[in-house]
Amino acid sequence: MSGRAYLDWNATAPLRPEARAAMAVACDLVGNPSSVHAEGRAAKMAMERARDEVAEALGARAEEVVFTSGATEGASVLAQFADVTVDPTAHDALQAHARGAGGLLAVGLANGETGIVTDPLPDAPGGLFVDAVQAVGRLPIAFGWSGAAFAIASGHKLGGPKGAGVLLVKDARHIAPLLPGGGQEKGRRSGTENLIGILGMAAAMKAALADLASGLWDQVADRRDRMEARLLDAVPGAIVVGRDRPRLPNTTCLLRPGWKGETQVMQMDLAGFAVSAGSACSSGKVRASRVLKAMGHSEADAASAIRISTGPSVTEAQLTQFTDAWIAAEARIRARAA
Repeated sequence: MSGRAYLDWNATAPLRPEARAAMAVACDLVGNPSSVHAEGRAAKMAMERARDEVAEALGARAEEVVFTSGATEGASVLAQFADVTVDPTAHDALQAHARGAGGLLAVGLANGETGIVTDPLPDAPGGLFVDAVQAVGRLPIAFGWSGAAFAIASGHKLGGPKGAGVLLVKDARHIAPLLPGGGQEKGRRSGTENLIGILGMAAAMKAALADLASGLWDQVADRRDRMEARLLDAVPGAIVVGRDRPRLPNTTCLLRPGWKGETQVMQMDLAGFAVSAGSACSSGKVRASRVLKAMGHSEADAASAIRISTGPSVTEAQLTQFTDAWIAAEARIRARAA
């Protein structure tokens, strides 16, 4: 195989050319969007155009869009709402929780490790907070029709720059800002706006919406399904988590009991393939997936999973080469254990 194959799109997607071009334009906008002179007004106008584009991509109104540094700032689901189950298949449990709890219910629209989609979203009398980070650009999304009071998205998951994100806030609800100060973003997020990141993210979202409408992600799903079929045919003991459930079109959570996920990641890295052992939001830490444990997998089995996540630019040939490499490595593991 010549070169490497990047199969970790759920951690971060490659920067889109549209985002790169928009960021270059933003670099030449010298003004601060809060300044009243001509340079400041030009920057402000560009930022508001970007806000309109983001709102259109997310099925929201422009006044509901708050620019942030990313999903963690917008509100990390696990950090802020750790009492809510992380089993992405447990809709009935979520619904019961929503009925019994008076507070805000946080739900991931699509799980970043397994790709499993939470559908339908539960009704939440106290309000629904939707983490749409992995779903934006890969599934149709309309914040205005979702029933959610809040939602978050992150630019780098869909081909925008790192360090730019969105918090959607329904009906001008009051939120306590994490960053008080100059009163930017209607007092919800103070600090001079990251114009380069915002314009890059908006361009990426617009391009992602066009890709979704064109059916590109259906092709991604087809290539993913063929890869999974080959893997499971070759290694009967392997498991694709959530294969029988609605999933993101690009995500495979592959579990091979007895073969540690971190070992698989290292072996595939040496073979020229970038995959992960789960979420990339833990500062490089590798541990058994709490998502898989919540779904009923044992500690050992949950630690034996890898995530392969792809996108439109990942080719059939690259997935075939990855499949061959993984199957060969697994056969060596089996032979040594015999």
